[in-house]
Amino acid sequence: MDIYEDYKDSGVSWLGEVPEHWPLQPGLAIMYENKSKNTGMVRNSVLSLSYGKIRVKDESELPGLVPESFETYQLVDPGDLIFRPTDLQNDKTSLRSSISEFEGIITNAYLNFRFKDGAVPKYYHYFFRAIDNNKLIYGLGSGLRQNISFEDFKRFPFPVPPLQEQQSIADFLDEKTAKIDQAIAIKEKEIQLLKERRQILIQELVTGKKVWDGSAWTAPAETKDSGVDWIGEIPKHWEVRKLKYLTRKIGSGITPNGGALNYLDNGVPLLRSQNVHFTGIDWEKVAYISPDIHRQMSNSQVQYGDVLLNITGGSIGRCAVNFLQSEANVNQHVCIVRPNNAISPIFLNLLLSSELGQGQIWYYQQGGGREGLNFQNLKNFIFTYPPRNEQLEISRLFDIIDTENDKAISIKMKEIEKLKEYKTVLINDVVTGKLRVHAGSGKQLTKDLLYS
Repeated sequence: MDIYEDYKDSGVSWLGEVPEHWPLQPGLAIMYENKSKNTGMVRNSVLSLSYGKIRVKDESELPGLVPESFETYQLVDPGDLIFRPTDLQNDKTSLRSSISEFEGIITNAYLNFRFKDGAVPKYYHYFFRAIDNNKLIYGLGSGLRQNISFEDFKRFPFPVPPLQEQQSIADFLDEKTAKIDQAIAIKEKEIQLLKERRQILIQELVTGKKVWDGSAWTAPAETKDSGVDWIGEIPKHWEVRKLKYLTRKIGSGITPNGGALNYLDNGVPLLRSQNVHFTGIDWEKVAYISPDIHRQMSNSQVQYGDVLLNITGGSIGRCAVNFLQSEANVNQHVCIVRPNNAISPIFLNLLLSSELGQGQIWYYQQGGGREGLNFQNLKNFIFTYPPRNEQLEISRLFDIIDTENDKAISIKMKEIEKLKEYKTVLINDVVTGKLRVHAGSGKQLTKDLLYS
């Protein structure tokens, strides 16, 4: 890939210079708004814009809607560009547009752009993606919720390369973005495998399937029946107990009277379910309460070494050890599990986060629509554990392995971010003419992306 021979000033600050032979035209010259309705139910495939792609909705996703509801929907043809114009003020992260590969219908909450002769829809799909990535649309909206209409695009400047160039650019970006997405998918799979390996290791350690002999992990020399079918054999010197015999406290907090109105910018941290993660406690997004309210909530004051467990909602089961020496409290969605001297906090956290603990959480959770775990069931969780000195050694060795695992995951995540950034820059530079597309461009790049 190289650049074009001659450029001109586009007169548009964000576009900068464009190839000399590319005219700029207003949106109304290349597209129009399609408002054709599904009168008479001529189509029944309902489409949706999700994560920057158009997909066909499954029937199970259409609860409560009757066929008559779809008569007001818009007709969508392959090549139409669907744009979500609403709520610009509150949502500045979602991808808002995509070209449709399907024939179907979509709610009239979306804009439907259809391109005229002389415009290759897929090229303008990528140009709209560049507009989206550069956050240009957020200066266009109007109204309280910052909505966009076709009026905002009628005078918006669009480059119009020759038709064959538009097609070449679209074909090039189809190929290259697919290869980048493939490379991202490979790295995401590698991250998933690292996480699965971590869970397998935790399960083996907390059930005694692997023990440390001083130089390597090995199977225990002597075992005994745990007396629990789903645990099986454990090392001979290990014990089996219910959680209530391993703890001094199991209980959650409350939401202060007045709820979020009592939250302060500073004060005593009030930990909520969004703060508790398997990787630790997120102290950046905590709410704060006054010392007076903290004293009133004496039953849910957090101590150093407490294990915090989410007991409601979609994050049920997430747990972490509190290593904060200063004061903190929890609300009703977070349970304090305070270990006694028989078990170390880190080993207890490993037990709760293992398949052994998570399986019991899944089994006992109550609440139907909103999952929940009650204290009585939690107290009756069954766990295996070694002597405390062995717990500490297992925790120490696991921490070394887990740190290396976290580093590997972090590297993969950074690589994914680099690929996403490169994809954004590539789309922007190609559709605005900063880079010129030639046949075979980027083949070495593709190889590097896949095998790096």
